Amino acid sequence: MSEPSKDNAYWSANLRLITWSLVIWALVSFGFAILLRPLLSGITVGGSDLGFWFAQQGSILVFLILIFFYAWRMNKLDRDHGVDEI
Repeated sequence: MSEPSKDNAYWSANLRLITWSLVIWALVSFGFAILLRPLLSGITVGGSDLGFWFAQQGSILVFLILIFFYAWRMNKLDRDHGVDEI
């Protein structure tokens, strides 16, 4: 595979990972916590409704999980494309 083709494959995979991470983050933080809160109000989690839980804790936890997932996946992507640090 030629060098520009390898670079394009790497950046394409990188941008795809970033896009999906942002979509998940927006869906959880904006969608579940704000837009879908009335639909989630009947489900209780820890004494409060699920929409409130997503607004207060769920979106933060999902954001932290996405950070660790992104770091893990980018390290794997770097190794696969030969651009890892070690």
